Amino acid sequence: MTAKSVNLTLYRWAGAWGPFKVNIPCGECSLTIDVITDTLKTELAGIPVELEIKDWLSQWWKPLPKGGWHAPIVIVDGKLVSQGRALNRGVLTEAVIAAHVEKTEVEGNHLYGKATCPHCVRAKSYFEQANVDYTYHDVVKDSRALYEMLGRVKPIVGPKTPITVPQIWIEGAYIGGADQLGKKLGLDVEPNRERGQNSMTSRPSLKPA
Repeated sequence: MTAKSVNLTLYRWAGAWGPFKVNIPCGECSLTIDVITDTLKTELAGIPVELEIKDWLSQWWKPLPKGGWHAPIVIVDGKLVSQGRALNRGVLTEAVIAAHVEKTEVEGNHLYGKATCPHCVRAKSYFEQANVDYTYHDVVKDSRALYEMLGRVKPIVGPKTPITVPQIWIEGAYIGGADQLGKKLGLDVEPNRERGQNSMTSRPSLKPA
């Protein structure tokens, strides 16, 4: 797979335009740079990102078509994701991964799930029975896994369809859930007595904790 870089642009409160010049540093711009730098090293490690930092006052008209007018302005692949405040790393992670999944395809075998999901446990057992290696992604503990799963599944099932776990790929091809995996591997599929219920929460409760 040839990965294509995600373009990340930050317009900070700096620069000059005609007789006007920014003399006071922007604390939230500095925080945003720190958030970007750390997030690229952690949550977004391995995703190719090209970062550009530009002085807003020197180029104030460039982000306007995207709706950006108040530094710090953060744009990911041409889409405005934040402005006027220090960047939220979760917003950055979600935006970069959304752009990344549009440019790349899944390779290998993957299971996106969570520890408390019985269907995820069942799907794991199907892989093991068939002696098929796979990569497991916990969407509760790993925000990157959650955003990647949603980014890849929504275009397939539709934006209004609720996404449950597990979500499974075999050799880069989207399979679906545990039942589909069992059938794909030629195994006996256990009856799913909770069919249609949301597996993102194992035992939903309306009572406050």
